[in-house]
Amino acid sequence: METAIEVKGLRKSFKDTEVLKGVDFEVKRGEIFALLGSNGAGKTTIVRILTTLLKQDGGTAAVNGFDVASNPGQVRHAISLTGQFAAVDEILTGRENLIMIAKLRHLANPRQVADDLLNGFGLTEAADRRMSTYSGGMRRRLDIAMSLIGKPQLIFLDEPTTGLDPEARIETWKMVKELADSGTTVFLTTQYLDEAEQLADRIAILHEGRIIAGGTLEELKKLFPPVKVEYVEKQPTLEEIFLAIIGKKEA
Repeated sequence: METAIEVKGLRKSFKDTEVLKGVDFEVKRGEIFALLGSNGAGKTTIVRILTTLLKQDGGTAAVNGFDVASNPGQVRHAISLTGQFAAVDEILTGRENLIMIAKLRHLANPRQVADDLLNGFGLTEAADRRMSTYSGGMRRRLDIAMSLIGKPQLIFLDEPTTGLDPEARIETWKMVKELADSGTTVFLTTQYLDEAEQLADRIAILHEGRIIAGGTLEELKKLFPPVKVEYVEKQPTLEEIFLAIIGKKEA
């Protein structure tokens, strides 16, 4: 499988604080890759570097074969980013937000692009309402729809379900799975371990500026102590694996 993202020895400091201390990982094309970490672990810093919004202090990072430092234009052409907060214009309607982005991307027939996305994300009935009237789940759906304009090869979702209610989270999970099924590579950061457990093909755990574990869920389970047999055999959850790995590294 081809590599969509390749990161080697990535370093970044802010003043006297070293946030990234030599990060290494790869993301395969067409997979959902989840980066886990506590608040302040450096997840958003990595996303900002990979999306050319921030320059690293050391190491290399390539997206779709292009170095993010020397070829930022090529990287931006291939990607899309959805941040922790919906990047929508409150005054415009849902349809107007989509048309605006389609025009900025110089697409032919922006209105048709908007209509197709509104239909695909179940927002047709709310299309002509101002964004200020949308619920959190509807905003997130529109935000992701906006990110898909121009059919990017790779989409970055930085904690996409932060602040959403359970129903909206499930809707977002469904959309992420559909993105991957259509061939889009998804790079997901999250604090919610159940989210990674539900969605990710592969998972990396970022702790104190380094990737301390990575692999499929089944591979990470092998890092956990053998299951205890009491009345029933209990498989470890990703949350238990995460806490065991973190604790192991801190000890």
